[in-house]
Amino acid sequence: MAQLAAERACYDAASSHLHSLIDDLTRGMAARVPDTDSSVSFRRLRFSYYKRTSSGSDYEQLWRGVDGAPSDSGAPSEEDLLVLDPESLRGDSVYIELGLSLVSPDERLLAYSVDLTGDEVYELRFRDLGAEGGPRDLDDLVPRTYYGGAWSADSSTFFYTVHDEAYRPFQVWRHRLGTPVDDDVLVLSEDDEQYDLDVRSTRSGDVVVIHAANRDTSEVWLVDAHNADQAPRCVEPRRRRLEYACEHVRTAAGDRLLIVTNDEAPEFHMMSAPLDAPGRSSWVEVLPEDPLERLYDVTAFAGHVVTTLRRDAVLMARAYRLTETGELVDPVDLTSTYDAGTLELAENELFDTDEVVVVQQSYTSPRAWFAVNMSNGGRRHLKDQDVPAYDADDYVSERFHVAVGEVRVPVTVVRRRDTPLDGTAPCLLYGYGAYEACFEPEFDPALTVLLDRGAVWAQAHVRGGGEGGRRWWLDGHLAHKQNTFSDHVAVADFLADVLVDGSRIVTRGLSAGGMLQGGVFAQAPSRWRGVIAEVPAVDILNSMLDPTIPLTANEWDEWGDPRKPDEYQWILGYSPYDNIPPAGGRPDLLVTGAVHDPRVMVWEPTKWVAALRHSDPDWSPRCLYRVELGEGAHSGPSGRYAHLRYEAEIYAWALERFGPA
Repeated sequence: MAQLAAERACYDAASSHLHSLIDDLTRGMAARVPDTDSSVSFRRLRFSYYKRTSSGSDYEQLWRGVDGAPSDSGAPSEEDLLVLDPESLRGDSVYIELGLSLVSPDERLLAYSVDLTGDEVYELRFRDLGAEGGPRDLDDLVPRTYYGGAWSADSSTFFYTVHDEAYRPFQVWRHRLGTPVDDDVLVLSEDDEQYDLDVRSTRSGDVVVIHAANRDTSEVWLVDAHNADQAPRCVEPRRRRLEYACEHVRTAAGDRLLIVTNDEAPEFHMMSAPLDAPGRSSWVEVLPEDPLERLYDVTAFAGHVVTTLRRDAVLMARAYRLTETGELVDPVDLTSTYDAGTLELAENELFDTDEVVVVQQSYTSPRAWFAVNMSNGGRRHLKDQDVPAYDADDYVSERFHVAVGEVRVPVTVVRRRDTPLDGTAPCLLYGYGAYEACFEPEFDPALTVLLDRGAVWAQAHVRGGGEGGRRWWLDGHLAHKQNTFSDHVAVADFLADVLVDGSRIVTRGLSAGGMLQGGVFAQAPSRWRGVIAEVPAVDILNSMLDPTIPLTANEWDEWGDPRKPDEYQWILGYSPYDNIPPAGGRPDLLVTGAVHDPRVMVWEPTKWVAALRHSDPDWSPRCLYRVELGEGAHSGPSGRYAHLRYEAEIYAWALERFGPA
């Protein structure tokens, strides 16, 4: 801690000259965040709900209204009920994060969980929404829980997950409201250290689903939500590299499961099986695999289902009519109308409906919500995100493709319309490339202040992520991990050759994306004017050799198991801590870490920074390490204004690296 405190003092002193710029950037960001803001409402059976951020607050409140959203003034009506205000739960902490917030089926209760340090240990609480004088917390309190939860159909029982000391969610428990927590019942325990557990309700509310998974294998267990004391039953026992997930549908011919799986379908297809006999021998294909599309999941409504999928690196949805016999017919595509944009499902709580609410956005187009008729695709506009002093026509999002061997790597390029792509503008390049995760083009008001200063922002959709489907991940992990680093450098070279000033490229990434930054820092140091590695997993070889720390055993299928000689060599070949570049010719480096981070242990960036400085003392002052000593999470501070200030710090450092043209 003394070392970390000294590092933070060093960072604060070395960056003090940027405070004026940081203040200016923060004000510019805050000016594009409305003082008060409300979401679209989402309907349940008895009430509608919406989220609202009040003036000067960092956090969204949850409100309940009889007739839906707040009035045109943006203020709740007198009849509306404030269900949950995170600000009131924060106490003396500078940090708060909600793990879950789930209204019970009868809408009398709220289950919610709170983390006040950033270590992702959540205290589970229950709130009586009908209490005299307003919502009141019950005495029921579970001190250690993780993400995921589900209510029984009669609202008397709640299922929750618990994580072990390595932060692996390994148990699902059942709590009956009004009984001592010590009497809670263990529903399922996962003894294999490579698997996580998650629990949720199906949209019908009839089934509680427990999902056990590692990186490429899964297993599903079901509990009848109308009989919460029932023991869980397995759909299909795990089989190496078989992945599947389930959703419940009601049909005239009986209750069925829809199963999205990669069984003999690398990009996934959909099967169906009777709920009372769901094993593999009963699976019947209802949607075949399309090799050009990655099928992710299915959401069920009373008479329709909606799938989420990716085609040509773009996230979209597709609605089908559910026949009486359980067939899926009359597909309707739901796609974004924005250039380089995305569309996904918003909050849809009502089961018996013909409309689904979707939200579309891009890096330059704020969020817009629509109610879409699932039978014909007709759209009804609901709401646009309020962004003060912003004109989307002033900005441009474009998609390019970079040839890397036989593949074409997408890159999204964002700029002001008056910023030319003629090789003169600086560029901030972002990359991640792991877990088949995709960074969707989400609108961020904070990004506009960087664009307004003449910079280009780019997102490299490198292999290891999922923009190209399952094959994109397969080509960027385990023995093929080097492709992630090569793709990122190739994208930067393309930008430098064609679009931006190659001498003023700063690259940025967080967590596994921070590892990417450590890799390209070592492999192509001359390409970058600066490198920003946020909470970077840079000591990956040592971490994967220690199964007692978080995110090791269940990540061997992502990085490799270094107890095996060949996989040891894979990781050794790129692990940033084990590949310190020669002294001289290094770019400037900004590294972040957090004491309470449960995903990347703070010693990883600390050791890396120390090793880099030791190997090149003359360069050492150009390496800054911003470590969060108090409350703070893997992705930085909580709250909208606190996080804007953090982003302003990162942008100020990048802008200084850009310097004059």
